[in-house]
Amino acid sequence: MGKEIRHQMARRAAREIHAGMVVNLGIGIPTLVADYVPDTTPVMFHAENGVLGTGPSPVQGQENPFLCNAGGFPITASKGASYFDSAAAFAIIRRGKLDMTIMGALQVSENGDLANWIVPGKRVPGMGGAIELAEKAGKVIILMNHVDKEGNPKILKKCTLPLTAAGCVNLIITDMAVLEVKTEGLFLKEVFPPYTIRDVQERTEPKLVLEDAVSGT
Repeated sequence: MGKEIRHQMARRAAREIHAGMVVNLGIGIPTLVADYVPDTTPVMFHAENGVLGTGPSPVQGQENPFLCNAGGFPITASKGASYFDSAAAFAIIRRGKLDMTIMGALQVSENGDLANWIVPGKRVPGMGGAIELAEKAGKVIILMNHVDKEGNPKILKKCTLPLTAAGCVNLIITDMAVLEVKTEGLFLKEVFPPYTIRDVQERTEPKLVLEDAVSGT
């Protein structure tokens, strides 16, 4: 995935964040979201390793070696940031104090099931806080490629990989489109250039429900 596409997805996700929210950002593309939230929008970003109030990515060469996110990547701290141990960080999650989490995924089903922690037969570092975040955050947004490296859809009628949590995903933002999970089906809300509605449907296993006016088409 190209750099510009990654930032396009992060910019779109940032539009879902509103003043006063407490938001957890997963590793990878989600960490870029903080760069696109306006300074005039007061938001507290949460990290499982014990930070509340993470800021945009640091300027290269000005990283603080003692300040990182849960993935070990350098971060900055915003005004009013606080620090605590991982037990307190997870207590915030488990008590349902997060308004939103933004994370990556391996697969998402049409009814919002999430698989994002393991591929059978491959070594992985662990599940981390994915289950708690998926189950307890007020809103779950997924940022991911629309298809895998072999060109297979990652949005499926039913996930084939082990689930992280069932029925938890609210919004999916890919390199192609924005899709919302509702009880009535999987709604196509936006299509990113140069793709068309047909392109998105051909690369999505479930039948999509079209909004009255799909933006970007």
